[in-house]
This record gives sequence, structure tokens and C-alpha cells, in this order.
Amino acid sequence: MNTDVLIVGGGIAGLSLAWQLAPRAAVVLVEAEGILAYHTSSRSARQMQPSYGPAVIQELTAESIEAVRSISAELGHSILLPRPLIFIGSQADVAAGTAANGHLRPLGHAQALARCPDLRPDSFEAASLDDSAMEVDVPALLEYYRSRAVAAGALIITGAPVDTVQRTSAGWLVGAGDEAVEAPIMVNAAGAWADPLAVIAGVEIQGLRPHRRTAATVMTEHPVDPQAPMIAGVDDSFYYRPQGSGLLISPCESVPSVAEDARPVEADVYRAIERISTVTSLGITSVERSWTGLRTVAADGLPVVGFDPEAPGFFWLAGQGGYGIQTSAAMAKLAAGMILAPESPLSAVARALAPDRS
Repeated sequence: MNTDVLIVGGGIAGLSLAWQLAPRAAVVLVEAEGILAYHTSSRSARQMQPSYGPAVIQELTAESIEAVRSISAELGHSILLPRPLIFIGSQADVAAGTAANGHLRPLGHAQALARCPDLRPDSFEAASLDDSAMEVDVPALLEYYRSRAVAAGALIITGAPVDTVQRTSAGWLVGAGDEAVEAPIMVNAAGAWADPLAVIAGVEIQGLRPHRRTAATVMTEHPVDPQAPMIAGVDDSFYYRPQGSGLLISPCESVPSVAEDARPVEADVYRAIERISTVTSLGITSVERSWTGLRTVAADGLPVVGFDPEAPGFFWLAGQGGYGIQTSAAMAKLAAGMILAPESPLSAVARALAPDRS
């Protein structure tokens, strides 16, 4: 089959791009797994935090939150829930983090305890607050991207791993499962498999490396306030927030991995329980479920977005790390603009994310 744009990868990056492109171009999306968003996109903390990440990520996050508010209005119900984020830690670490981040403001020790009474007073010296952080209904957002893309004419094929890629005079000929798809533009939105896909295509890799990040839902001895803020160590050693009648917790590990269907290591889950039990009096009693996702990052920690300088028609949309959910709407809009108008001057954000950035 022939199409204008072939997207490889059915996670939030590929689905959001299909949403943006389908009204203006013929789009085919192929996903190796039998279901969409099987890997990292379905294993996230489900947060959109304007204070999280470097400046370019913060800009994309703020724009994405506004876009998701518009999506909520279109759906007739909100898929965003206010979930303030409180960082806790030493005086020095919190002060340094707050000074370097315009979305954070200092929060007094007593103020932090008032907002989150389950915090152990002696477990932290200082705190800072991102009052603009939001919890997002990720399954609803994914379904919005998928359904709107399909309604606009996008063809989505699951269970179609890419086996072969050939350059042709017309662009790219891709063998994906039982399908052969030819397109002038091929988008690499393959997440942890982005560099392996480039190898299959004969394109120089970007040095993208998957890293493990584990999370679990746990039950507690004392009731959890469903409106409570998210609590995170300013040293990135843990986070927890309400999830149903319990907590969502993570040890925030970042361990290099191969591209795989990652599974949790029991020691990581119990390290999170041990660490979080030192800062909260809620009393973790049992683990309901645990999982591990892969956060794929480039050496400088920024996503890679744009046409490959040495492979015409090969477009990178990868390396989102832990920012994929919170930047998806804005990053899809950015990428679609670059694909549909490749001769247009790049914005400052696009230059910062370009595959050939220096």
C-alpha cells in the first residue's frame, strides 16, 4: 500500500502525531504489539508537571496542558485533575532546585505538613511546590488521539513489527508484519526500539538508550486523601501520590536496559516501599500491582525530533524519556508542522530537539 506518511510506533508519540497529521495527509501507523500503547505509554505516572524537565520540555508541557484542556472541553468532561507536586529534601537541595525552576515556589515546613499531613515532620528539612501540576487520564488521552486519527482517515495496523526497510526512489518501502507500505516519509516513533529501527533502515543511530523505571500500587494502613498532592524527593529518589484507595509509588530508578518488555525487579519495589515509609505515616501494608517501563533518552536528555540530515524522508520522533505524556500534544503539533512544511524555518524549540543539534 502507498501513503503519504508511515508512522512506526503506536505509543503516545505515534498516536498523537497521527492525530495531528491525518486531517491533512494520508497516514498509516504500524505497531509491533497486538495492542496500542503496550509499553511505556501505558506504564507512566500519568502526570503533567510544568516544573519537570529542562526549559524546552517545560515550554512543551505548558502548551500540552492547554491542548488537553481543549480536548477535555471537546469531550465534555475533564481528563485533567489538579495534582499539585511537592518536592521535599534538604534545605540546600530544595533551595537549589527552586532557584533554577520558575514553576516552583518555596513552601514552608509547616505549610507542607498542612497540605500533606501524612508527611513525617522529621523526614525533610524544606519543601517546594508546583501548584500547576496535573494528573491526566492517560487511557482517555490515548483513545482521543487514536479515535480522532482514525476518524480523519488514518489506518492503524497492530501486530505488525517492522522486519525490513528499503530506500526507494519514492522514499521508503517497509515490511511490517504481513504488510508492505511505501511512503515518502517514514516516522521513527518506536520508543525503546528507535535506534534498532534506524539500524534496520540503514540510518545512523542517535545513541538513544532505554532506562528502567518501576512503579507499583500499594495499599496503606491509614486512609489516603484522594485530593492529596504528589510527593517527590528533590533528589529524584522516590515519588508517591494517591491512586484509587491506595498509593502509586516509585523508587525512580534509572537503570540502562536493552529494548524489551520490561518486568519489575522485586528489590526495586521494596526499595520504594522502604524509602517512602520513612517519609509518610500512611503505613504501606501490601503491593497490589507493580510494573516497569522503559524511558528512552539521548545523551543530553532531550527528545530527538526532526528529519535525519543524512537520510531524506526519515523523521525522528523519539527519546522522550519521562516527558512523553506531558509533552505529547505540543510535540505532535511541532512534528506535524515540520513534516508538512519541511522548508519552513525551524523554531527555537525545533532547533533544540533536531537530530543534528550540536
